[in-house]
Amino acid sequence: MSELRVRRFGEGPLSRASAMIYTLLVVEIALLVTTLPGLLPLLLLERDASNLPLVAGCALPIGPALSGALYALHHRHLDLTDLAPAKAFWHGYKINFFGVLKIWALLLAWLTIVAVNLSHLAAAGIPGWWAVLLVVIAAGAALWGVNTLVIASLFSFRTRDIARLALYFLGRAKGVTLGNVCLLVVAAGITALTSEVVVVLLGSVLALLLLRSSHPMITEIQKEFTE
Repeated sequence: MSELRVRRFGEGPLSRASAMIYTLLVVEIALLVTTLPGLLPLLLLERDASNLPLVAGCALPIGPALSGALYALHHRHLDLTDLAPAKAFWHGYKINFFGVLKIWALLLAWLTIVAVNLSHLAAAGIPGWWAVLLVVIAAGAALWGVNTLVIASLFSFRTRDIARLALYFLGRAKGVTLGNVCLLVVAAGITALTSEVVVVLLGSVLALLLLRSSHPMITEIQKEFTE
């Protein structure tokens, strides 16, 4: 006769949901704190092409902050009695800060160059097909950047290896790429309709969705490159 397993406090569905909500709230607060140095001046900038380099500068803190969020959510506990999301966030933020910042700064610089070129197409007399090509390049760079951010946040690889893996999984993990496309479209749409601040306020939720969409890539990296 099989013994009935007694469910302990913190293991039920309500407790798990509460643990998730609590984790998301704590991670969101940590995200706001770490992005505040760039978020405040960003609120003062007008939406003008001439401010694009300044916008990129203000967005620099977002990369390491998002990395900390990804790390904390990836290592989250579903047991209500064993939660430490703030500790996990700051640990991930500190150990990944310089590596992620280097990649993030490179991505922002490239996207800024593309955006500036797109905003001055008419003045430069560049044909329309060039604009389409620039948009494709920017989209590819953004998707590569998302992959690098996830890999750099969860794995201890060299920067060049992270870059290669991110590029490799763009074509190999098509489901991951499609999911990330949807997330980027949603984030861009929210930014266009509201402001960058709203995207940051939804940062922990977007980070969780990014983890979910990147799960196949994360699992394969764990199996193929870490074991």
